Amino acid sequence: MSRVGKRLRRIIQRPASVELTRYEALLPAVEKREAELEKLSDAELTAAAGELRTTEPPERVTFSEDELVTLCALGREAARRALDERAFDVQLLGTMGLLTGHVVQMATGEGKTLAGALAAAGYALRGKRVHIISVNDYLARRDAEWMRPVYDLLGVSVGWVEPALSREERRTAYAAEICYGAVSEIGFDVLRDRLVTREEDLVQPEPEVAIIDEADSVLVDEARVPLVMAGSVDAGVADEEVANIVRRLRLGLHYETDADGRNAWLTAAGSSVVEKALGGIDLYGEEPGSGSDRLASINAALHAHALLTRDVDYLVRDGKVQLINASRGRVAELQRWPDGLQAAVEAKEQIPPSERGEILDSITVQALLARYPQVAGMTGTAVAVAEQLREFYRLEVAVIPPNMPNIREDAADRIFASPSHKLRAIVEEIREVHETGRPILVGTQDVAESEELAEKLAKAELPCVVLNARNDAEEAAIIAEAGKHSAITVSTQMAGRGTDIRLGGASATVGSAERERVAELGGLHVIGTARYPSSRLDDQLRGRAGRQGDPGSSVFFASLNDDLVLGYAPDVPGGIESDEETGEITAATAYRHIQHAQRVAEGVDLEIHRNTWRYTRLIERQRGELLAYRDKLLRTPLATETMEKAAPERYAELAEQLAADTLVQACREIMLYHLDQLWADHLAFLTDVRESIHLRALARETPIDEFHRAAVPQFRKLLPEAEERSVQTLAEAEITEDGVDLAASGVRRPTSTWTYLVHDNPFDSDAEQALKKVRSMLRKKRS
Repeated sequence: MSRVGKRLRRIIQRPASVELTRYEALLPAVEKREAELEKLSDAELTAAAGELRTTEPPERVTFSEDELVTLCALGREAARRALDERAFDVQLLGTMGLLTGHVVQMATGEGKTLAGALAAAGYALRGKRVHIISVNDYLARRDAEWMRPVYDLLGVSVGWVEPALSREERRTAYAAEICYGAVSEIGFDVLRDRLVTREEDLVQPEPEVAIIDEADSVLVDEARVPLVMAGSVDAGVADEEVANIVRRLRLGLHYETDADGRNAWLTAAGSSVVEKALGGIDLYGEEPGSGSDRLASINAALHAHALLTRDVDYLVRDGKVQLINASRGRVAELQRWPDGLQAAVEAKEQIPPSERGEILDSITVQALLARYPQVAGMTGTAVAVAEQLREFYRLEVAVIPPNMPNIREDAADRIFASPSHKLRAIVEEIREVHETGRPILVGTQDVAESEELAEKLAKAELPCVVLNARNDAEEAAIIAEAGKHSAITVSTQMAGRGTDIRLGGASATVGSAERERVAELGGLHVIGTARYPSSRLDDQLRGRAGRQGDPGSSVFFASLNDDLVLGYAPDVPGGIESDEETGEITAATAYRHIQHAQRVAEGVDLEIHRNTWRYTRLIERQRGELLAYRDKLLRTPLATETMEKAAPERYAELAEQLAADTLVQACREIMLYHLDQLWADHLAFLTDVRESIHLRALARETPIDEFHRAAVPQFRKLLPEAEERSVQTLAEAEITEDGVDLAASGVRRPTSTWTYLVHDNPFDSDAEQALKKVRSMLRKKRS
């Protein structure tokens, strides 16, 4: 790359971008090593990699320039032999960026998977256990199996975790030097390990290095989503009577919603209808039994009825309500709303309520990743969130140039006065491009829109394949064929992220006749049916075309009545005219207004992220202190020593009756139970405080300060209380050589446990405050 090109790259890159000159200077030395490495046998190559091994690694691994050169040269040769792929220089730059602890931005199709594998091998050879964390189970298994031959040649072991694995299989996978897994699955194993009562039941070793695939999605989009371990309480109860009443209510008469579609409330007429239907109760009475105890279920039912839309926010499949991930447009298999709202949606759809649970522990994705002493990541769109990566993770972005120049043509947005005008224009655009034989990928906002567009295309005799949350199991296979001649693929959001779209289809290779045929026509044409709430998602959709220097094009359609505009910038400037026949708008003001709406949406999301992290930082500190104590109980005789000191007579009595190991384990189980139960109670207390804390703002108090004032003293009571309860249980429990019978003394563990992700709480007022704050700031700038 020329000096002018390097300077230009530095100028156009946003802040928080790492200078690559140091790494680029090492590439000639890597190439120089190729000839000698090609002469080695496979065994000799493995032995050469073994020379990099460290028996006593430091807490944080760093690599010298010589080590980077050696590792990249060995990795390139291993990939050539195992995969018949000689790593490009840009892939080696990506590897070096990961080995030096950065988030590397590499365009779609540039080979992030191999770059990540070589970096993982480098950390493993230096004695570190590496978790390669992906967005879903499919990618974790695919990449582990795909890269295994490379790892074998470099002499490092690899495994992966997925939901179907047993505890023993998970332990084996985590024992490998490199383990692939979805962020949720790795997080759930962390939570499961926090409930074991025997050290040998642990499956995860201490975390050391994380390499995060699709880093922007994991570190930003999923960052504030809590992973939850729940224990059974009883069967869920859906208030079907309330659901039937609310179903008859009408917007504008019985209830109102705010402009953002985030809150709904009963009008006076609505309250009257509900009270009469429930037997003349007083919903807002203060006396016990007045009817106010039904208010929570009524509010949840109203929210489910008025604000949550089937095939947009969730779908019903296999007799279950399944949430749709807002940033990916795919079913969030393990995700659910808080119990009250979950039951309300199930009642709305007239399906049996799911089991209700008590939260035993939870952890946000951001807190999960903070456990790793060393973190690096890779993605195609990191620069847009560079400041967030620096703010929340202290990670810098290294932008890797493409191996081949990007020649994709990105057309200006086409804007229309209404969604109906826009839809007609999209169908016509698809018709015109399809007639040329070019493949087309259409990115829609949700399931409902994708199916509506598919119907319009069918009527226009334009056959298409639809990829959305209903058939996401076939995602990779569908998207892999999106580059075939004349193919029309309609997809929600992420469009098979992680799977390349090759011109000519999945089987087409460089130089093949089918690939060249599609390339000569202009390559893949990408259409966005609306701007997403984040410009990063727009860029990800555009990036599906133009892979590794392929020709391609993209265009976004938008309307001033799109959800993005109505939700975040409903005050459209006056004087914007549209074509009477087509409804198309050419005024630059309209384009600027849609951009403004997108910036507001991005600002709201960032503020919510910041607010969530402010609250969870204290919880994570408390969790860390509690887990350190729990770990001592699990691995040392601390429980026995504590019980002997607190209840010497009872302890002496038991010591005469029982084997030493039996008594040690009994004391341990008793103390662990009470510690775990009190932590679950503490989390429930914090949730109650968190949900009502915004009321403190009305008294001009700072909510986060008030949260700390409530949370800190409550936590200080936890360990002493656990010890006090344990002493009482020790006195009352029946303990024999078979162990301790906790149930007989009235102490019960859940009969079953399960894991899931909690959907963003719709009742969380922080989102509202963040939205108002950002809007206020942007209005001041515009005025």
